[in-house]
Amino acid sequence: MSDSGLSVAAIFRDHGGAWRDSHQGHINLWQLKVMSAIERCRSPELGGHVWCCPHCAHTHVAYNSCRNRHCPTCQAVASRQWLADRQAELLPVDYYHVVFTLPAPIADIAYQNKAAVYDLLCRTAGQTLLTIARDPKHLGARIGVTLVLHSWGSAMTHHPHVHCVVPGGGLALDSDEWVPCKAGFFLPVRVLSRLFRRLFLSALGDAYRAGRLTFYGHLATRVDVMAFQEWLRPCRKQDWVVYAKRPFVGPEAVLAYLARYTHRVAIANSRLVAYDGHTVSVRRKDSSGGAP
Repeated sequence: MSDSGLSVAAIFRDHGGAWRDSHQGHINLWQLKVMSAIERCRSPELGGHVWCCPHCAHTHVAYNSCRNRHCPTCQAVASRQWLADRQAELLPVDYYHVVFTLPAPIADIAYQNKAAVYDLLCRTAGQTLLTIARDPKHLGARIGVTLVLHSWGSAMTHHPHVHCVVPGGGLALDSDEWVPCKAGFFLPVRVLSRLFRRLFLSALGDAYRAGRLTFYGHLATRVDVMAFQEWLRPCRKQDWVVYAKRPFVGPEAVLAYLARYTHRVAIANSRLVAYDGHTVSVRRKDSSGGAP
């Protein structure tokens, strides 16, 4: 529940049916299943448990959770477990926080091809780190990395990027000897940016030629090969944003930050401010620098 006592599930129960009726043909089966799970979460439809005090005979009914990863009500336990598992994997070394972000034109394609493009984003971000780390001119080691995909930003707009938590070193290419990176410096972001751009655009082109991408609405003209290439031309020349910095507060804090999003949706119950039966007010962060 939010501070206001509101929940996405309650709003869905009030208006979900009417919304689905008015959007028939525009929502897929997967989306329908998510809405159904959220509406039924912690309701009599999923059953539950009755707790009874043997002294005063007071009873309390606890209904079962849907456990759908998109439900804003029942993912707290899963989030805590994920964090505990990741913290148990930490090595006694410095860690670095690296972020790979897609430029706006690619983000538009990703919005209409989420599964395909998000997969490419994660794969190429990981491949970029592994490739540059193995290069003897840089680290010359085999590294490990934890990646977490974020598809939205603090302003709740579509903003696909990948957070990476990376140890400051790795195993030597020809042995199990630990190779540390330079103090306070992991890998050059300009080199990471250029390789990430090249690998991603190459993989995106392969996906396009294989027919794994679809375009509709304002992107419908991108179906044409020449239009698709022209759309990507500026992306081949611009610098892609890659952030790499040692977390001053330690890797635990970065993991704790990521854990809040691994099992969380953009419109969580905590963001709900008001609901009058017709309009929902939601709290978000003003990315321009104003107050939330």
